[in-house]
Amino acid sequence: MNNKLIAKRCLSAIFALALAVTLLITGMLPLTQSAVSAADVTFPIVSAGYEHSLALKSDGTVWTWGGNAYGQLGDNTTTGCRLPVQVYGLSGVISVAAGDYHSLALKSDGTVWAWGYNYYGQLGDNTTATRRMPVQVSGLSDVTAIAAGSYCSLVFRSDGTVWAWGRNNYGQLGDNTTTQRNTPVLVPGLTDVAAMAAGYEHSLALKSDGTVWAWGRNNYGQLGDNTTTQRNTPVQVFGLSDVTAIAAGDYHSLVLKSDGTVWAWGRNNYGQLGDNTTTQRNTPVQVSGLSDVTA
Repeated sequence: MNNKLIAKRCLSAIFALALAVTLLITGMLPLTQSAVSAADVTFPIVSAGYEHSLALKSDGTVWTWGGNAYGQLGDNTTTGCRLPVQVYGLSGVISVAAGDYHSLALKSDGTVWAWGYNYYGQLGDNTTATRRMPVQVSGLSDVTAIAAGSYCSLVFRSDGTVWAWGRNNYGQLGDNTTTQRNTPVLVPGLTDVAAMAAGYEHSLALKSDGTVWAWGRNNYGQLGDNTTTQRNTPVQVFGLSDVTAIAAGDYHSLVLKSDGTVWAWGRNNYGQLGDNTTTQRNTPVQVSGLSDVTA
């Protein structure tokens, strides 16, 4: 593996950790219940991408800094910034999400806006044109939460359905194809979703009954269904219940249960599953020595 790819993986891992911390710090999911609902969800105010960062201010404006080669800062330039700059023309924002080279914002009217790299259609505006300013994602309304993956995007709507768009080489959009999508498509078979997470090439959803569902790449068992088989539609993670929060890394996944324990599965070459081994796990294992984990 070359140095550039190693650096990308390290930064992606940092992104996954930042996402998990954001979920916990902001109270995005309640930790004292055995089940969750969309009504319980509040919204992250910061998000870390591959080479850029986002922050949401209380006045509904979005501020960004870092790398900007693909316009991911949304300030109508491709000039990197070491200090925050305001995203052009956005107001009324209630949530933000940063992917590798693209950004998402959810507005209070339930619409989603995107900017940055768009080679795989991850901006959802029915083009593959890079955008240096926000454009509205086509055909979406009543959205209540957003997530940005490596080159794909996910949302769930107030009716508990999940929609996805962008790169789909490993089925990470969950629409039973490997076809790139430049506009949102429905992830079939998922209802009553309360949270979701986008990894490098796999996706997770937490349902209101406390079960977890996964789809996409599975070469390291990161889907947790006791196989290494790619899944183009959601499958239930083996043996999990009473889950209250989820996070997706590059090739591994994490959940928090209502009893304060943390469980993990997938690639484990660096001990990222926390079970005192470096053994790959195709089903969830408990992270050793952690209890009473709370926000």
